[in-house]
Amino acid sequence: MLFLNNWCDDEWAQRRLAAGTSEFDHDLADRVYTSQLIGRVPDLVMHGGGNTSCKTVTSNLFGEQVDVLCVKGSGWDLGTIEAAGLPAVNLEPLLRLRQLLKLSDEDMVNVQRANLLDSSSPNPSVETLLHAFLPHKFIDHTHSTPFLVLANLPDPEAAMREIFGEKLAIVPYVKPGFDLAKLAAKVHDESPQIEGLLLAKHGHFTWGDNAKQSYDRVIEHTNRVEVWLDQYRSQTTLQVQTPQLLDEQHFLQRLRGALEDCSGNTEAPVVFNLIQTEDALRFLDRDDVATLAKAGVSTPDHVIRIKPYPLLLELEDIKKSKNELIKLIEAYVSDYRSYFERCAKSSGIPKKMLSPRPKLIWAKGVGLIGVGGSAKEASVITDLAQQNIKVMADGADAGGFCPVQEQDLFDLEYWSLEQAKIGKSKPLAMQGRVVVITGGAGVIGQAIASVFLKVGAEIVLVDKNTDQLVAAQSKISPNITLLSIDVTLPEAPNRIFEDVTKRFGGFDILISNAGAAVQSSFEELDQKALRESFELNFFAHFSLAQAAFKIFKAQGVVGQILFNVSKQAVNPGKNFGAYGLPKSTLFFLIRQMALECGADGVRVNGVNADRIRSGLLNDKMIKERAKARGVDDASYLAGNLLKKEVEAHHVAEAFLALALSQRTTGHVMTVDGGNIEASLR
Repeated sequence: MLFLNNWCDDEWAQRRLAAGTSEFDHDLADRVYTSQLIGRVPDLVMHGGGNTSCKTVTSNLFGEQVDVLCVKGSGWDLGTIEAAGLPAVNLEPLLRLRQLLKLSDEDMVNVQRANLLDSSSPNPSVETLLHAFLPHKFIDHTHSTPFLVLANLPDPEAAMREIFGEKLAIVPYVKPGFDLAKLAAKVHDESPQIEGLLLAKHGHFTWGDNAKQSYDRVIEHTNRVEVWLDQYRSQTTLQVQTPQLLDEQHFLQRLRGALEDCSGNTEAPVVFNLIQTEDALRFLDRDDVATLAKAGVSTPDHVIRIKPYPLLLELEDIKKSKNELIKLIEAYVSDYRSYFERCAKSSGIPKKMLSPRPKLIWAKGVGLIGVGGSAKEASVITDLAQQNIKVMADGADAGGFCPVQEQDLFDLEYWSLEQAKIGKSKPLAMQGRVVVITGGAGVIGQAIASVFLKVGAEIVLVDKNTDQLVAAQSKISPNITLLSIDVTLPEAPNRIFEDVTKRFGGFDILISNAGAAVQSSFEELDQKALRESFELNFFAHFSLAQAAFKIFKAQGVVGQILFNVSKQAVNPGKNFGAYGLPKSTLFFLIRQMALECGADGVRVNGVNADRIRSGLLNDKMIKERAKARGVDDASYLAGNLLKKEVEAHHVAEAFLALALSQRTTGHVMTVDGGNIEASLR
């Protein structure tokens, strides 16, 4: 499929007008614009990959004109980059570095930072010197899928000449940094008429006198490679064998538990991202898939996120037990340790081994599985994995896939300048934990979601009202998952947990929060209304909890079930029997489940809250209850020992406290501001 040229004269002019009037303003506006055009196309660059620059002029503090290089800063993504992500560096000191024979990475970074116009700017790209040494105003470096195929062919130069003639030159593979910058500049100087460079095993550089010319060349060059590759692609369609849905679901749950066990740390949970496209499933069914699994990655940049190779699972592995899956993972871990030990010996600097656990799994018949510490990381892994399998498939069909080999991969994987791209921040308390919240569109459900999201949890909100779920998502975060279903339906547990397993590989915490208050005196209470109240306020909780417990056992991970009970369970209110009766039964369920589930490591706790503004206690009910007590609304809500209103976020914080209480089960926490009649002890 050819790449579109998305340049728009009107948008370009508007951006220039908004940026200012100086040459620097216009150049930087142009640079931001075409960087975003490139970065928004995943098959051109992915997840922080690639970099762009422009050479321009600005004034220093003395009013003197100085030449600067505005180059992509570390941590920025081209698709969303702004001017701040293209820090300006004094150009002349960078150019002088070309005279040196050697330059350490540390000295290179130090010189680049020392020459930033703004010391608070991010670190300039590790390829800053390459941009500086090439004598062109605008430069674009991409890792497009077609160019990665070309760069990894057995004879990339011959193919490049066939496609481009003398328009491009090739640079042999060298690790990014000073040496690559010098070599690329030398190749350019030997053929100054060229329009771009093919970096073997790495990617594509092109340039222009203005941003549009450079961007046009990115698209034109990439499309020429794409057309050339298309002649080699196989057009045959294969029928791929896939497992039954239930087998797949149970496999994902066992696999997630097996990976956590192999981490040696039960507090290191993983989240899956599953890709089951036709292209992915066909690729995994290739005859040469085992060879490709050990071949490497399409560009060395990817190794820091997906490791040198995936874990390949055969179709028959899908039905293996958790312990059998653990053995397959342990074999991968052993291979990785051997790879580390072999390559570390050749490194002049002592290295500390990264986690040997696989980041990417190729599961035949199931798909590509990204294994991350968060949903975002898992998604990044599968995005890169999809590009890698395209490159591998096209390369194999066009002559061969021959990427950088083991030692070069190791040098990139353990290169401090590459590791800096992904950061080393301490994980949040709930990072990697998948939390399912029923009654998610309500006030308390939203508060729970917000509190757990802040500590890193992956959130699944369940509610029967789709519109209210969408509204809740808009308030909280676009990153939460929504499931619209009535939890009283018999099929609700299976549908909810099938969906959650498909999205994340399993889950860790069920917060069973859905409920509704039914008012009626005992004398007038209709049995139908009472049964309906039991369906929502007890049986739905029971069914979800029972299904969740079975999944926790299958995963073999430490799961939790948390219930929103009510003070009605222990301190009944007049005319609230239809609500209090199922809630008191739910209260007993917590104790029964804690007794029976503890041996499997599953904790069961609950919260008893009172007088929370919500769908249960709306403004109308508050006024009625306040009037019945002869007080105003505020006094009614603060009618507790602390004389303070209890709000939804207080309830949410209680759920989080219980979730973090690793040695607590069978406990119900009161969140009512103090109510002696409702106290449990």
